[in-house]
Amino acid sequence: MNPIMLPVTLTTAGGTALIALWLAMRTGGVRRAAKISIGDGGDPALICRMRAQANFTEYAPFILILIALIEFSSGTSTWLWVASVAFLVARIAHPLGMDGMKFGRSIGTALTFLLLLGLGLYAISLPLIAKHDAKPIVIETVPVTG
Repeated sequence: MNPIMLPVTLTTAGGTALIALWLAMRTGGVRRAAKISIGDGGDPALICRMRAQANFTEYAPFILILIALIEFSSGTSTWLWVASVAFLVARIAHPLGMDGMKFGRSIGTALTFLLLLGLGLYAISLPLIAKHDAKPIVIETVPVTG
């Protein structure tokens, strides 16, 4: 059985994991400095960091799933690589903007929304534009024996 390689998805998932770790470390650093172990304690810096981390977890799964399904359905393409890089840049810019970087938050938000819209519409269109005479791909599953 040949494994299915989805390089855009794998790269994006790896980058997303690193960003998630970075966001957690940034939030933890403010927590330690403010001596707040649970909740936000009303600390404005901690609230911003927590919100940036939560915002990331709200959008990252949808983009990753869309990239994976599009890549699996239509193959690896340059435009999907561009979308992946744009997503990773957006998700770095957004929390930096929450910390005061000019236009970071708005650029991160706008890029994420555009990607959700574009990838979502493309995913919806794929089954509609698929050739009806195309042969389906058969994926063989192998039972795991212990």
